[in-house]
Amino acid sequence: MRLVRALAIGAVLAALGGCTVLTIAGAAASVAVTGASLAVDAAVGAARLTGNAVGAAADAATKDDEESTDR
Repeated sequence: MRLVRALAIGAVLAALGGCTVLTIAGAAASVAVTGASLAVDAAVGAARLTGNAVGAAADAATKDDEESTDR
């Protein structure tokens, strides 16, 4: 079944002009890059949230120390 599918795709691509094949390949590459970009954005967002949580915890701990030394 895979061989038939591969031959059919090969026949279609051979029938298309070279520019069309390049356009399809370019579109596929663009989709892959967009997907990778979204994954990176999600990772950066998660790191920022983690950093904010750690910063808030550090601020809370520091404020308690500062309040106890002021008295």
